[in-house]
Amino acid sequence: MSDLKAPEYQKFEDVKHINEDGIEFWYGRELAPVLDYLRWENFSKAIDRAMLACQNSGFPLDDHFREVTKMVELGSGSQRNIRDYVLSRYACYLIVQNGDPRKESIALGQTYFAIQTRRQEIADTFNQLDEDSRRLVIRGDIRQWNSLLAEAAHRAGITEQEEYAEFQNAGYMGLYGGLRVSDIHRRKGLKETEKILDHMGSVELAANLFRITQTEEKLVREQTQGLDDAAAAHFQVGREVRKTIEAVGGTMPEDLPTPEKSISQIEREKLKQLRKDRKKLMLDE
Repeated sequence: MSDLKAPEYQKFEDVKHINEDGIEFWYGRELAPVLDYLRWENFSKAIDRAMLACQNSGFPLDDHFREVTKMVELGSGSQRNIRDYVLSRYACYLIVQNGDPRKESIALGQTYFAIQTRRQEIADTFNQLDEDSRRLVIRGDIRQWNSLLAEAAHRAGITEQEEYAEFQNAGYMGLYGGLRVSDIHRRKGLKETEKILDHMGSVELAANLFRITQTEEKLVREQTQGLDDAAAAHFQVGREVRKTIEAVGGTMPEDLPTPEKSISQIEREKLKQLRKDRKKLMLDE
């Protein structure tokens, strides 16, 4: 891991606090502008998603996200209370991991707040999660890796939307035995505006996550250039993942059932319950 005392990480150090027990933390209101969030409303949404990821990963929310109020002065000289959060390093990591890694502030934040044990901690608790929570955890990882894959494809010379769609189709065709995105979309009975990744179970999502991570790594390692070579690489990786599933006696991804609820619906339900539980906790206190 990079040296977190390096100059490029200083802005995160500048807003870091240490409590009386020697534990580091950050205030959301101070971290937001460092990550190029100009509106608190937008950063608050990022915090909501991070809290949901924390809960789905099996970690206690109150250990990482503590809601507080602050008194601030207005231009008129009057004062009012505003909401803020005390965030652990892990909370900050969850916030930046869902950001756009092409933004310098987010990319730096991902390195600065990286926790080496996170993947192992999730692996240790993953089997205890219900199916909906598993889907949310893997879907969150896919969002992150799809951004990295898009960046690798861009470096390979794929700059037009039509080209990227062809590149994506190649990967799905390799994994789904020749089926294109439109074919999979139709088999799942989805509306035109619905995303197929939001209508996959955890097993199907995991297969696609492996396809995405290995394709990104292959493009970067081999310094692939051009749509033809990049699409061929994506198809090859997808096909190899399919062969692995077949070798271990697994169900082909196109034959896996489509869940009744979409990822977006599960997220809305869990966020609603999360807000309800936190409000009840505050009233109890």
